[in-house]
Amino acid sequence: MAGDESPPYRPTDNILLDCGSSINTKSPDGRTWQGDQGSKFSGTSDVQNSSSSSKAFRQDPSVDQVPYMTARIFNSSFTYSFPVSAGPKFVRFYFYPTAYSGHNESEFFFSVTSGVYTLLSNFSASLTVAPMGSGVSSLVKEFSINVWDNQILNITFSPSPNSWAFVNGIEVVSMPNHLYGQIDLKLVSAVQQFEMDNYTALETVYRLNVGGNHIPAEADSGMFRSWSQDDSYIYGGNLGLTPNLDIRIQYTQTTPPYIAPRTVYTTSRTMTKQEEINKRTNLTWLFHVDSGFYYLVRLHFCELQLEVTRPGERVFSIFLNNQTAEEEMDVIVRSGGTGYPIYQDYVVYLLSDGSRRKQELWLDLHPNADSKYANVILNGLEMFKLNNSNGSLAGLNPDPVLNPPPSEQHPNSPVKPNNRAPLVLITVIVAAVGGVVALSLLWFLVLRPRMRVKHVGGISRAKSSWVPFSYTTRSTSTNGSSLPADICRHFSLAQIKDATCNFNKNFIIGEGGFGNVYKGFIKGGSTTVAVKRLNPSSKQGAREFETEIRMLSKLRHIHLVSMIGYCDEEGEMILVYDYMARGTLRDHLYKTKNPPLPWKQRLQVCIGAARGLHYLHTGAKHTIIHRDVKSTNILLDEKWVAKVSDFGLSRVGPTSMTQTHVSTAVKGSFGYVDPEYFRLRQLTEKSDVYSFGVVLFEVLCARPAVIPDAPEKQVCLAEWGRRSYRKGALVRIMDQNLRDEVAPECLKKFGEIADSCVRDKGIERPPMSDVVWALEFALQLQETAERNSQINSGDEVYIGRVGIKPDGSQPSPITVTRGGTSTSDHDDLISVSSSSTTVTSRVSTSQMSVPSYDHVRWVCSEIDNTKGR
Repeated sequence: MAGDESPPYRPTDNILLDCGSSINTKSPDGRTWQGDQGSKFSGTSDVQNSSSSSKAFRQDPSVDQVPYMTARIFNSSFTYSFPVSAGPKFVRFYFYPTAYSGHNESEFFFSVTSGVYTLLSNFSASLTVAPMGSGVSSLVKEFSINVWDNQILNITFSPSPNSWAFVNGIEVVSMPNHLYGQIDLKLVSAVQQFEMDNYTALETVYRLNVGGNHIPAEADSGMFRSWSQDDSYIYGGNLGLTPNLDIRIQYTQTTPPYIAPRTVYTTSRTMTKQEEINKRTNLTWLFHVDSGFYYLVRLHFCELQLEVTRPGERVFSIFLNNQTAEEEMDVIVRSGGTGYPIYQDYVVYLLSDGSRRKQELWLDLHPNADSKYANVILNGLEMFKLNNSNGSLAGLNPDPVLNPPPSEQHPNSPVKPNNRAPLVLITVIVAAVGGVVALSLLWFLVLRPRMRVKHVGGISRAKSSWVPFSYTTRSTSTNGSSLPADICRHFSLAQIKDATCNFNKNFIIGEGGFGNVYKGFIKGGSTTVAVKRLNPSSKQGAREFETEIRMLSKLRHIHLVSMIGYCDEEGEMILVYDYMARGTLRDHLYKTKNPPLPWKQRLQVCIGAARGLHYLHTGAKHTIIHRDVKSTNILLDEKWVAKVSDFGLSRVGPTSMTQTHVSTAVKGSFGYVDPEYFRLRQLTEKSDVYSFGVVLFEVLCARPAVIPDAPEKQVCLAEWGRRSYRKGALVRIMDQNLRDEVAPECLKKFGEIADSCVRDKGIERPPMSDVVWALEFALQLQETAERNSQINSGDEVYIGRVGIKPDGSQPSPITVTRGGTSTSDHDDLISVSSSSTTVTSRVSTSQMSVPSYDHVRWVCSEIDNTKGR
């Protein structure tokens, strides 16, 4: 066992090349850089004809003299050759995009390769730096490449057509074998391990000293890695605490001193001391990465708090992109005690969406409520992109930043006028104006008419200020949301209290598993909204809160409820929606003082909800599975337009043609949960189709999905509805208020749709597109029957009773004994792991062991209490 006095790693190879310089220079950290003019590393390249050296015209205050003020400019392919020892190497490129002799920074587009690996492709340092903000002018790109015996490390710069390449500095540093990645790594959301060998090249995208200050390269453990602060990546208002304890870090053989510097392990970020709030929130980081790549995520842990000394005292879960990476992380158990550092490696894949643009990668830590301290801890994070099957690590350049603020010129920097700059500026302006005109014409002539027909809202990408891995800037705290400001507004808690009269009980318009829903007024009282506030005792919490924000901030459709904004201050989790004046669909079906909803209007509501679900399944970038479709999650606005709501349990569905389902724990509401999903833990969009089929029977029969105290055959609406339909007896179970309204042919078609939706196997159920079409056809049948059946004067329409017997008598309706709890406005939530089922109720919570699942009968017969969400 080694202690703090163990020396850091000493690299075998430690090369610093100051490109464009003819002399040796020293950087502010005291390291010596060799000039590359006449260097042995230039190899066989024709230095004079393929490149030139240049000095930057200006020095930004944030940029060091060495290595950034000199550069080598390439007009054709140029290769540096580094004779190094065998083993893995850090290769770092230093870029300062600015004007050089005869060249503007916008002229540099190039690729960088090393053997079979493409490190950068058509790369623009200028476009990459631009979104980082006015305080960032340079960047470092770090890669990890393995060099074999008797192999020379070749680095080739190749300008793109009609462009130039440049580099300010190159660094090559050895690292210990197997520092990053073992042969078998844990692949998140998969049973199999991820095999990673020495043929894998890596790009460092983030390296963070969580909870601590920036660690410069010279303070690293010998490999000159730079560790940034994590403040800029914390999501939401829960920043937690950043204890800095001066305790002895005791390195081990499995975690030697070179893994990370001592400072990483003596600082950390934990949650607050308010454990009740901790239990329903997460500590979350948000990162932006290229799609279409695997990522190695290394998390560093070291238990620091003296009161946490035994197993089970601090246990938490780790989630990557809403997928479980670790169900029970106990640092004491993994490390052996306080002050012993450890790290955990996970691999996660971000499927390409076709554009290869940046995607969000979330890291969530959630405390285990059963542990002694409901808290989490994280000391450090490293994230690496792994090369794809083509050996490439290259992503796309960021989009150009429009209207950037004018940069201040350093008063002492001699700037040589660039005669090409005005021409470039004029070209850009003309192109921009022409583009706006062309897009305007396209909008008015093509897109706008189409949108009027389809009534489909567009998807807006979330905007955020992300900062790529950079050695030249220290992270600054930007605790604002990553959500788009033009779609999703962040409300202060004071604004929410003002809108709801400090959460006045008289403003409550609904309640559920999440908490109370209040009627509120914003914009000086001119706009009415619905304010959904998390109940402190809720079993739901931060994950569903964040899921709903992520989903609704990107979705707009006439049949989806629109989210106006959110509030996440002082431990509160609040969502603000458009106000739905008519309430829920269930409010107009049973246990209500509202007049019965006419049949034709019920059909129109069903069609609207079906269109909303169809859009979720097919209209977004990826299939979105709602997972909690029920009558209380279908809202009605003032004009009776149906809107699907409550996306807290939603999941992104299969993201490739080869995937047929998403393997996940079972969640939903009793009576609505797809039995196949319950049995196999395999979620598909057909699970939503099943739940919607239950809603259809609910609309027809005006009764809850589950009535525990009813006769056995009537307990579960889905089974009872199917049985009645197949016997031709739907008329006996339908809402008595509809008996004079429903046309027989419409009833037959409606029953056919509902029956097909609740079939046992998902493959036998129709897609939502077919459901929409069939419901529209049922409405046409109803309207045709009404036109043909008008026999009285005025506006009265008489359809005639359905289900008349040959002798003229009418079959007796079946009376359902509903009991005291049968018509509760709340539904029991179901959450199933591999070994147990949790039923969450507003009144009580019970744990039940599930030895087997006999279709849906178990769900309908084993419920202890139906008062719930």
